[in-house]
Amino acid sequence: MYNGFMNQPKVASIVSSDNLDINIFKTYKKRVLAGGCFDILHYGHLQFFKASREKGDSLILLLESDLFITKQKKRSPFHSQQERSELLASICYVDVVINLSRIFLHSDYAEIIKKIHPEIISITEGDSFEKIKKEHATSYRANLVSFPRFPFSSSNILTYASISRN
Repeated sequence: MYNGFMNQPKVASIVSSDNLDINIFKTYKKRVLAGGCFDILHYGHLQFFKASREKGDSLILLLESDLFITKQKKRSPFHSQQERSELLASICYVDVVINLSRIFLHSDYAEIIKKIHPEIISITEGDSFEKIKKEHATSYRANLVSFPRFPFSSSNILTYASISRN
């Protein structure tokens, strides 16, 4: 998939920060960076993307791997990372999706942030990694911006679906 600016690829996959092509970001002046699983896209995600994108001229998403979802959320992903990245890339507020191909360490994220050099790191209230993201933002002179969490999450959807089936 391509974004509207000079036919640049909208989706990139990386194994480490070493193979992240920084040319993808050079055309964007005020970069907003956000990350997550985004498994089962819902209205809250859309509102988060819209609000985040309004803070800059580009929104770059770091998309967690299927293994991350399995380990961190203790469940299998509903959509594969490939499916999730295609869905995200189709959203007008999203400029670039970076597929993280493995579980990254905090130092790996720091290297990615250093290369992208965002002006803003966008999170939702109650983000379980807020403290670390704040440290990354401070280290790389970015602002950490927190948005309200939408009350109906993907986890709620999965719980509701499993109850409805029984």
